[in-house]
Amino acid sequence: MFLRRFLTGGMGSLLMAKVKETTGVVGLEVVPNAREVLISLYTRTLKEIEAVPEDEGYRKAVESFTSHRLQVCQEEEDWEAIEKRIGCGQVEELIEEAQDELKLIAKMIVNALQSQNLLNQLPQTALVNNIKVAEWDPWGVPDDYECEVIEDDTPIPKHVPQHRPPPLPKEFYKTLEAVQSKPASKDESSNQ
Repeated sequence: MFLRRFLTGGMGSLLMAKVKETTGVVGLEVVPNAREVLISLYTRTLKEIEAVPEDEGYRKAVESFTSHRLQVCQEEEDWEAIEKRIGCGQVEELIEEAQDELKLIAKMIVNALQSQNLLNQLPQTALVNNIKVAEWDPWGVPDDYECEVIEDDTPIPKHVPQHRPPPLPKEFYKTLEAVQSKPASKDESSNQ
C-alpha cells in the first residue's frame, strides 16, 4: 500500500512517466539508455563522415542533421523531449537510423574511392569500415530490370487510419539549403 502511494504520487509519478514499456512497433525493442546510445552513435557518425570529401553534398547533409540531433540529445535528458524536438520518430527508430547511416557512410567512402580511381590500389579483400571493397556496387541494378507500377484508386475505408506525416522539421530545410548551396571559396570566406 505504501509503495503504491509513493509511486503514484509526488516524485514517483514523475519517475514512472519516464519509463517506456513498449515502442508499439513490432520487432522494435525499447532501449532503456537510448539517450546515451544516440550520443555515442552521433559522435561516431560525425567522426566517420570526415573521411568523405568536404565538398560532397552527402557529407554536408549528414554533418548538419547529425550535429543537430547530437546537440538535442546533449541538451535533453528525457527521451520524450528528444523525440519531440527531433520530430523524426521514437528514439529507438533514431538509433536504427543512426546505425544504418554508419553503414552507409562506409559504402560512400568506398564509392568516393571508386570515383577517385583509388579503389583499384586496394586489395579486393580490403575492408573499409567492415565492408569488403568488392562487395558493394552502389548502382548495381541490372539493365533489364523493370519496375512494375501499380495504381489503385480504390477509396480507403473510413475505419482504416491514414498516415498523414507531420510537417518536416525546420532543420530539414536548413540541411537542404546547406546541401544545395555551393561551398564558399577560400577567397570569399577571408573577405567576410
